[in-house]
Amino acid sequence: MKVHEEDVRIPGAGHEIRAKVLIPDGGGNRPAVLLYSDIFQLTESTLRTCRRLAAAGLVVCVPEIYPRGELAGVALEFDDAGKQAGLAGAASMTTAEFDEDRASALDYLAGRDDVTTLHAAGFCLGGHLAFRAAFDERVASTVCFYPTGLHNGSLGADTADSLSRAADVGGDLMIIFGSRDPHVPAGARVQILSALYEAGKEDLELHVYAGGEHAFMRDVGPRYDPALTDLGLAEAISFFGGRSLR
Repeated sequence: MKVHEEDVRIPGAGHEIRAKVLIPDGGGNRPAVLLYSDIFQLTESTLRTCRRLAAAGLVVCVPEIYPRGELAGVALEFDDAGKQAGLAGAASMTTAEFDEDRASALDYLAGRDDVTTLHAAGFCLGGHLAFRAAFDERVASTVCFYPTGLHNGSLGADTADSLSRAADVGGDLMIIFGSRDPHVPAGARVQILSALYEAGKEDLELHVYAGGEHAFMRDVGPRYDPALTDLGLAEAISFFGGRSLR
């Protein structure tokens, strides 16, 4: 299926949030996914993944995650300088600011005439942001791809309360990890799962892909695993399409 792309500006609290919206050809009303990138923002690598999700029949909105400062509108390079800039961008944002921008993005999607239900997804730091998006009662299901900082509250300028709020996840939840991810090692994965179970979220769907490194779905660099990427996207598309637990 072909995909149409739009550049949009989402009104924030005193600022604009640049975003790409990817829409399947053919018209009609469809489920929408608020998708968070990794720290490098709206790179072509992230957009290629978004196109695949949109081609499966989803309206995909991918906003920048640093809309307030000097990184607004910037897609970073996958090099040391880009990594450091992305980490600095995260450190400049408070959890409250991330949450504020998420509410703005969901408000935008909820107001579109072509959207039926709202869902969320994200990669790396974006996976953590997607987890927080699941606190919004409008979000029917969420897929977190190797979310970083979820186990210890590392997100931005302050310590996020994400895992302690696991009971606030109202919709269906899927988390996908790579077994060789140094940012979310086995102990961190156990901590996340235990907190979710203790919060009563026993029906979540968990995948740990053997051999998967951190950012194994980023199709640039030596950690990219095409087979695991295809598997992860197929799982997410199926989950968003109704194979979730409710």
